[in-house]
Amino acid sequence: MSGDQPNGEREQSASEIFGAALGGVARRVGVDPAEGASTPTVVWSAIGGWRGILESVLPSLAFVVLFTIRPEPLILALGVSVGLAAVFTIVRLVQKSPPSAAIGGLVAAAAAAGLALWTGRGQDNFVPGLITNAAYGTVLLVTALIGWSLIGVAAGFLMGEGTAWRNDRRKRRAFRWLGIAWAALFFARLAVQLPLYLAEEVTALGTLKLIMGLPLFAPMVAVTWLVVRALYPRVPERGPVSEA
Repeated sequence: MSGDQPNGEREQSASEIFGAALGGVARRVGVDPAEGASTPTVVWSAIGGWRGILESVLPSLAFVVLFTIRPEPLILALGVSVGLAAVFTIVRLVQKSPPSAAIGGLVAAAAAAGLALWTGRGQDNFVPGLITNAAYGTVLLVTALIGWSLIGVAAGFLMGEGTAWRNDRRKRRAFRWLGIAWAALFFARLAVQLPLYLAEEVTALGTLKLIMGLPLFAPMVAVTWLVVRALYPRVPERGPVSEA
């Protein structure tokens, strides 16, 4: 019996570290149900405002437009796309604002461009995105089905209850369905975009990637935030007690 305890402690510690990390990420992007922000404010914070929209849309949009107008040489469309991502990163560094989102976009754009240049096929610029959708969808679905929804793990540590939400049937069910809904979003992207990739329809693939990006991500953030707020109603703060 005593031999099982260290393993349980290690598992609990790993869960706490992972959950705290997820909660920290959610808090940094502005999705913190513990705060009294409105739904539009939360969604706007989650997508990064106008800067976040430009950073996530412009590099891909530039590639699609330039590739459609002039597919050869391929390096032209790829170079402009990566160049825009680099500019966003430099601007953040100069302004000393959190550069993580821009750096992530730059790394992703550079990796995708490198693959496309190596193969000489424009559609391979979208391979990392296809892999990401498959990986995220699978992880979210599996964790939801086994009762450890990543949405629940993040929300639990955001709200200060750790993994105690698993003992509440209502919360467990809600987080399971939220996890499944997020997985469905990623799998829907994959189901639409993969056939276009195989058919080498680069313009259609890039266009649908943009359409199925922020326009679908933002509503899912709003729904998730509303559900979590409903599961964790805020307790009104008491004002100072006046002396009799």
